[in-house]
Amino acid sequence: MPTPLPPADPEPARRVRALHTATTVTVYQAYPPEIGLPAARDGRFPAAWKRDRMTWIKPSFLWMMYRSGWGTKEGQETVLAVEITREGFEWALRHACLSHYERGFHPDRAAWQRELRRAPARVQWDPERDLRLAPLPYRSLQLGLAGEAAGRYADEWTVSVRDVTGLAHEAHALVRADDLPAAARLLPQETPYPEPPGLLNRVRP
Repeated sequence: MPTPLPPADPEPARRVRALHTATTVTVYQAYPPEIGLPAARDGRFPAAWKRDRMTWIKPSFLWMMYRSGWGTKEGQETVLAVEITREGFEWALRHACLSHYERGFHPDRAAWQRELRRAPARVQWDPERDLRLAPLPYRSLQLGLAGEAAGRYADEWTVSVRDVTGLAHEAHALVRADDLPAAARLLPQETPYPEPPGLLNRVRP
């Protein structure tokens, strides 16, 4: 008899999974057409993009589909795949703090609040989603950028911007038709991000 394969290791509760290359990582955002379309056309964010606001980037395509309703929610009709440098992505993570107080991880609530005020980036770990957008038992990274981090994202880290709204709608149509294998074949190939030592020490409880 053939030797049975060992069981697959369970997915860690918190890990960065993303479409990435040796130098870049792809994150997703959704915007109204007046921002999303010029950004995709020009490969950079237009003047209407507000640098003084927190902007959230998401390495998980399906979490972006959950957030934007497959690119149908008002103000989120244009889904963008933004390829950024790994150097910038890792800078943000090393300068981030958790968006919420975590007992036992932070020394106390006051220490967390001081860190939150100083940090140019913040992290949330939200349940990953399946093709039907139901929550999975492990979490995906959402990375919020403000101040210095938002400016660097727009001006230094962005390598390319692509409009993937059509992909979102095509995958959604297949899910509605109950053809999950075909929908899965359309998804970006997100794999565990190769973490340098200590990359998530500040943000992974």
